[in-house]
Amino acid sequence: MSHTLPLTDDHLHKLNAADLVRPDHLLGAHVTEQDGVAGVRFAVWAPNAHFISVVGDFNYWNALEHPMQRLSGGFWGVFVPGAHHGQTYKYAVTGQNGHTVWKADPYAKTAELRPKTASVIWEDQPYLWGDDAWMGDRDQSDTRPISIYEVHLGSWMRREDGWFMNYRDLAPRLAEYASGMGYTHVELMGVMEHPFDGSWGYQVTSYYAPSCRFGTPEDFKFMVDTLHQAGLGVLLDWVPGHFPTDEIGLAQWDGGALYEYADPRKGFHPDWNTYVFDYGRHEVQMFLIGSALKWVEDFHVDGLRVDAVASMLYLDFSRTEWIPNIYGGRENLEVIAFLKRLNDVVHHHAPGAIVVAEESTSFPGVTAPTPHGLGFDYKWAMGWMNDTLAYFETDPIYRQWSHHKLTFFNVYRATETFVLAVSHDEVVHLKKSLVDKMPGDWYAQRAGLRAFLGIQWTTPGKKLLFMGQDFAQRDEWNYNVSLPWYVLDYPEHQGVNRWVRDLNRLYVSHPALHRGDHREAGQYWINPDDAENSIYSFVRRNPDGPEWVLVVANLTPVYREGYWVGVPEPGRYQVLLDSDAGEYGGFGTQQSELRTQPEPLNGQQQHLQLNLAPNSVLVLERH
Repeated sequence: MSHTLPLTDDHLHKLNAADLVRPDHLLGAHVTEQDGVAGVRFAVWAPNAHFISVVGDFNYWNALEHPMQRLSGGFWGVFVPGAHHGQTYKYAVTGQNGHTVWKADPYAKTAELRPKTASVIWEDQPYLWGDDAWMGDRDQSDTRPISIYEVHLGSWMRREDGWFMNYRDLAPRLAEYASGMGYTHVELMGVMEHPFDGSWGYQVTSYYAPSCRFGTPEDFKFMVDTLHQAGLGVLLDWVPGHFPTDEIGLAQWDGGALYEYADPRKGFHPDWNTYVFDYGRHEVQMFLIGSALKWVEDFHVDGLRVDAVASMLYLDFSRTEWIPNIYGGRENLEVIAFLKRLNDVVHHHAPGAIVVAEESTSFPGVTAPTPHGLGFDYKWAMGWMNDTLAYFETDPIYRQWSHHKLTFFNVYRATETFVLAVSHDEVVHLKKSLVDKMPGDWYAQRAGLRAFLGIQWTTPGKKLLFMGQDFAQRDEWNYNVSLPWYVLDYPEHQGVNRWVRDLNRLYVSHPALHRGDHREAGQYWINPDDAENSIYSFVRRNPDGPEWVLVVANLTPVYREGYWVGVPEPGRYQVLLDSDAGEYGGFGTQQSELRTQPEPLNGQQQHLQLNLAPNSVLVLERH
């Protein structure tokens, strides 16, 4: 079914006024008919241009053959008879200074493979979705378990010749692995078209196009469909905070500042040498919101992780020179309004889809409902991640003086709805892989990694783990090569992999470990203060039911025999998970009789005596 809107003054006015949430139905290249003649209608927004023509395979790249007509509101359009699906094209844009630049289409549905830069005319091909049951039953509650497997497709798995796999080849492999590991969602890094592999997809040139590195838009639909049918949600990284300076892209699109702020103190990002979107322009807001809707509506994506939100919110972010807002403050009021509208529109048009903020500051109300909050569903817990990694990277001899790093999150964990994210950013640029961050020899490093993951999965909050870390990849992530899947032939890597699988399975199946993720009642401490032994004990519970589990972590390489832990209820206990079990690569420390003793401890009327292996996490349940 065609979604092409006619180029009427009414539709153009709606886009100017920010009343058209799918501008891609109006702008870009649309295969259509005009007066019974087949061809392609092209339309762009370029209010500052002096002259624009369409060049492409259909006119031998002759900039004089198909000039565009200036329409109302700064828009341009032309119908090209005979142009058709699969042909490449650009816009030859002449600015007020008389200089002409050939530009890619901001609304292109697909593009040429880099280093080529042309857009490609694409008529949506029929695709028979098989995910009706999934789309009709997407869980919207924040009490559901969410465990996210973060994936960079270009380096997850490659062909034997080293080239990228097609979306269709990746789909069944990724679905089998992620579902078999017990994850609930897959998050895809950088699948929107970008010219430079080394940007990992975070410097986007085509916000409406799946990267052709891995196939066509229909191939991408097949991947999403396959993951859905395997019971996996699909999230995408989305980058509305900045865009690259590549001449063919959005930069200076009509000869001057158009998509970016004109003043470099707002419009240029010094950290990444990129341009910053002008969120005060209605057409720019709709360009971005339309992109978000395309992915969640047309491609059935289940949500977006919005990159670098802090860099958007603050006018002084990484800047020595900056322009205060109208009240003299550092907050970008236009961004705040944009993010609120983005979240409202996505939630209205795609019920069940979620929007996640990568926000690294204490900006208030990120996940509070609009209009008072920004309206995101979740926020990455950057503070938790930094504190927890810093703790585990500390030599165990000194951990007693950093004991608070694992308890501080409890002070603020219910202020937002958090995702405990350990992403690609933590295993690149000489930061080491997760297992290599751990102190000690190879055995101690693996025990430390299992303990770290045990803490992550039992701490309140949704989960995210970057690929390769769930089988103790030893090298830092390299975007240019496949993961070292061969290491899963070795028992020590298999053990970590089983541990993550079983953590996921317990987290998903046990209400105590997910239903209270964002509520104060979801966790309470038994003993948060045993710094001398670096031992933590707490209860996770379902605030809406009777389920609860006891978590005990011994985070030094010292064996503790007969360690007393207070428990809330008397009786017999069983071990649900033990990171020191032999199947995970541990020694298999055995517990003595797990029956409570009547002596009070830690404010509880009963206690257990436990044998705590070095660098281990135990999860127990009364039965």
